[in-house]
Amino acid sequence: MKKSLFLYLTILAVLTTLFTYMFLSKEVKFQEERYKRTTTKLRDSIDLVTTKLADANYFSLENNDNAQNYFDSSNDSKSVKYQELIPIVTEKLLDYNSNPKGNPYTGQDQIGKNKFIINKVKILNHRWIIADYSDGEIWGEVLLKYFVNEDKTIAFEVNQSLLYQKHN
Repeated sequence: MKKSLFLYLTILAVLTTLFTYMFLSKEVKFQEERYKRTTTKLRDSIDLVTTKLADANYFSLENNDNAQNYFDSSNDSKSVKYQELIPIVTEKLLDYNSNPKGNPYTGQDQIGKNKFIINKVKILNHRWIIADYSDGEIWGEVLLKYFVNEDKTIAFEVNQSLLYQKHN
């Protein structure tokens, strides 16, 4: 009787160990497959975001070799580094926001009690800038031309400006 009890317990222990081993090996395989699928999905998402970012930045001085080459010159005294130019141009344009009548490069005169100021600037190439502006209630966009003068000062010119309709 005692021998058969040990035999049954041994068989039960072997079966339990076998089923546990099978379950855990399938669980590991399942987790590996899930990890592989998730990794693939994440890589695809990263690739998609990278592509969208590249498309969004297609029109930018940072990614336009032809516009960058415009600033390179055989005469180093006239050469301007576009990496240094971008923040300088942006800062100069935003400095006009302190004008009491608003930034003159929005292309808009003050309509209400608030002045128009430029909020966001994107330098498209060696000649054009697009900017977003508002007075806190009315929003618009402006296309500007900019020029780097021989003395490395920056000049701006409004090309076209538009206001969006005010929503109540």
